[in-house]
Amino acid sequence: MMATANLPQPPAIASRQRCIVVVPCYNEAARLDLSAFERFFQSENHRSIGLLFVNDGSVDTTLEILRTFQARFPDRVSVLDHQPNRGKAEAVRSGMLQVIASQQAAFTGYWDADLATPLDQIPDFLKLLEERSELNLVFGARVRLLGRAIHRQALRHYLGRCFATVASVLLRLPIYDTQCGAKLFRVTPDLAAVLRERFHSRWIFDVEILARFLALHPSESFHFEKQIYEYPLPVWTDVAGSKVKPTDFLRAFGELATIYRRHLIRR
Repeated sequence: MMATANLPQPPAIASRQRCIVVVPCYNEAARLDLSAFERFFQSENHRSIGLLFVNDGSVDTTLEILRTFQARFPDRVSVLDHQPNRGKAEAVRSGMLQVIASQQAAFTGYWDADLATPLDQIPDFLKLLEERSELNLVFGARVRLLGRAIHRQALRHYLGRCFATVASVLLRLPIYDTQCGAKLFRVTPDLAAVLRERFHSRWIFDVEILARFLALHPSESFHFEKQIYEYPLPVWTDVAGSKVKPTDFLRAFGELATIYRRHLIRR
């Protein structure tokens, strides 16, 4: 059985915010658009949103860049340093646990550092959680509709659709997009329980999060479905330099089988 990790200590969180979003970073020095983060902080509408950057054992200057940015915005930015590299799943998990342990925010989640989903969509996610008390999870969904600017490589789109369909069948949830790197959660005891142990998957921990929620209350899957809202993103851009390669989809199917055996087979 996987050992249970202790909750991180709260001091890494800068200050109380309504929402603190985790941004996992691994060797992002060349493409980290700090000007976009700075513009986000300058908006009056974003004053209650903070960011926790998790440097996941980067071997370039990512940590130095993040520390400098933190010094400029000490009330809005925190940095958690992982040494050595532990993978995106663990960066996200430990960052969210850090937020939960700090008791500084009512909402947390994670956002890809490449800003394929622009930061100014965070308030839209947050508004849904605040106005609809039955919701506990808001997930970005990359749905290419007329009037929306979803720019995604064709191969990755079709591989992603195949994977999402299989994941939906195994989860027994009509979810469209499991892998979009823009997600927010209401801080609840269930969320803390879902994040308590390390993920068994490295590539598709998003699916494992859903599977763990379902495993917590196996007889209430219909109720859990009502707690999730998939938000069709108005803008999403496939940013060059992604660390996910087409061959990783093969690994993802293997991890999906592991998740099914560990969390879903008894449903």
